[in-house]
Amino acid sequence: MSKIKVLIIDDSALIRKMLREVFDSTEDIDVVGVASDPLIARDKIKQLNPDVITLDVEMPRMDGLQFLSNLMRLRPMPVVMVSTLTEKGAPETLEALEMGAVDYICKPKAQSPDEFYEFAEALCDKVRIASQARVVAVETTRSQKTTRVVTRETNDNYKRIIAVGSSTGGTEAISEVLSSLPVNCPPIVISQHIPEVFSASLAKRLDNRYPMEVLEARNDLEVTPGRVIIAQGGRHLRFRRKGDQLFTIVDDGPKQNLHKPSVEAMFDSLLQVAGGKRLVAVMLTGMGADGAVAMKRLHDAGALTMAQDEASSVVWGMPKSAYELGAVDELIPLTGIASEMIKKARLI
Repeated sequence: MSKIKVLIIDDSALIRKMLREVFDSTEDIDVVGVASDPLIARDKIKQLNPDVITLDVEMPRMDGLQFLSNLMRLRPMPVVMVSTLTEKGAPETLEALEMGAVDYICKPKAQSPDEFYEFAEALCDKVRIASQARVVAVETTRSQKTTRVVTRETNDNYKRIIAVGSSTGGTEAISEVLSSLPVNCPPIVISQHIPEVFSASLAKRLDNRYPMEVLEARNDLEVTPGRVIIAQGGRHLRFRRKGDQLFTIVDDGPKQNLHKPSVEAMFDSLLQVAGGKRLVAVMLTGMGADGAVAMKRLHDAGALTMAQDEASSVVWGMPKSAYELGAVDELIPLTGIASEMIKKARLI
């Protein structure tokens, strides 16, 4: 089996050295080159034909976002962004994902061996996943968004809550789904694997873009039509019931399935307080299997379930796992999920 060819693009010699050492410690990833700025990288891409690029956001001569935009327009290929874990850097990272980057990872801040080992392991996993990801030219994605007619509903007689789980590729999949929902959409709760400082920026970005209210989770938010609640990064999204209404709980408990927020934690909490017959569960693109087993529990308890199909997923990991467990009623292309959500939310 051939190794995954990686090109490292970062203006810091220290970071380039660190990333090379991480990849050199594996048996399946080969660093074919490094570049200190995008202009050098442009020539190396032509010469070396890498399978995956790791790209810094802030660099001299041409910033990483401009380079990424050009790359995805002219020669789309898998890119993992290596960014700084700060609130200031979150919008740029989310913009990179919108442009077509497969995933991102935050540079380690501390010098502890445990944190570095966790970073190294996560980085290699992301590169492996990126090498198998479906990457399309920017024009293809944007043309789909601009030509779609946005659904406008007049009847908001919803019987069910929509619960969405996602990971790799999920921020853009979520945006795609919300772009086709009306202002009075069904009540929606989302657990997307995301770092703590990024979730507020994601919610704000989506709230500014679409007609419904999009909020980062905090304690005691009511789950109600016209509102989308996104789990805080680094916190599970759970719920409590008061009469017929559900309210959010932000939980700082241990990770589940190696994740926090965990899709499983959200699904199981909803099952406990609302019951399956009040729910529609949706699994979007993402690596791994978080939420698959819990989705089967929801399905067996009467929830209506759907998952993004393989062809439209960046990484068909979580949807595939749920499908193979028998937890999924339907596999649906990303562009069809919004209309199905509205339809199923009205079913008793």
